[in-house]
Amino acid sequence: MIDLSTFPITKKWPAQHPERLQLYSLPTPNGVKVSIMLEETGLAYEPHLVSFDTHDQMSPEFLSLSPNNKIPAILDPNGPGGQPLALFESGAILLYLADKSGQLIPQDAAGRYETIQWLMWQMGGIGPMFGQLGFFNKFAGRDYEDKRPRDRYVAEARRLLAVLDQRLAGRAWIMGEAYTIADIATFPWVRNLIGFYEAGDLVGINDFANVTRALAAFVARPAVVKGLGIPKRG
Repeated sequence: MIDLSTFPITKKWPAQHPERLQLYSLPTPNGVKVSIMLEETGLAYEPHLVSFDTHDQMSPEFLSLSPNNKIPAILDPNGPGGQPLALFESGAILLYLADKSGQLIPQDAAGRYETIQWLMWQMGGIGPMFGQLGFFNKFAGRDYEDKRPRDRYVAEARRLLAVLDQRLAGRAWIMGEAYTIADIATFPWVRNLIGFYEAGDLVGINDFANVTRALAAFVARPAVVKGLGIPKRG
């Protein structure tokens, strides 16, 4: 029997299946990256909801695993060398799961690093900028007479969408015909920008035909459909 009791996070979120990878998350764009990845790979896992409504992310138990108080985080009882491994940061987790499963990342060195390049691009650009624009558009700033802050976010979001659209020209996915962790990282944020954040018209999403085409293919994948709802909200 695998014992995870030495990890404080299991006191707040007990593992019913300690032999499975433990996922601590919320169905946000960053959170669903990992649930989608787990569904795509078929790795056995147990999801735990980290509720922002009750500030779970600030609890000592969660901080013991994710000191940056951000979701998602994982605890793999069968990490390298057969020892448990705890990880936070969605990009790092995607890379780890790709290596663990041998899926969704090219096996040749050049393809691997090119995929990592686009993963880093999402983490450094798409995620932060779309998040700022979305928050500004939906929750703050609509009543500000000075539209320059909003317009800066819009301009940068459109620039990033143009980069993605150009990359997808003549390609099914970011890396070509192969669907990879670069897509799993990127498209939940595009979906959220035009859905939850209601900024599709603001950024002129219809100007980016390759992006909307690839997004439609992404959300039609069975693993994506399932992963978008994990963990289930209370």
